[in-house]
Amino acid sequence: MEILNNALFFLIAVAVLVSFHEFGHFIVARWLGVRVLKFSVGFGKTIWRWQKSPTETEYAVGAIPLGGYVRMLDEREGEVATEERDQAFNRKSLSTRSLIVLAGPAANL
Repeated sequence: MEILNNALFFLIAVAVLVSFHEFGHFIVARWLGVRVLKFSVGFGKTIWRWQKSPTETEYAVGAIPLGGYVRMLDEREGEVATEERDQAFNRKSLSTRSLIVLAGPAANL
């Protein structure tokens, strides 16, 4: 039973760390004008998702809580409407992109 308790505690701790890490990317990207398409904690089959409207960020939880990701608008991932190009990650300056990338690890400090 102790092994199961330890495993559960480990998964919860990792999920919390991942959430803070991804939130760092998310909040700085939004603050710097990058459109965030999806905020997800966990991998694998989606067990929960919510999106206020099709133009808003989708929030999701995956079945395996050992990672996560923030998907941002990016022309390298697909076509981007002309009126949204100024919100694309790849169109931002190197310093802006660097701040977004570094915000994840900084959130875990």
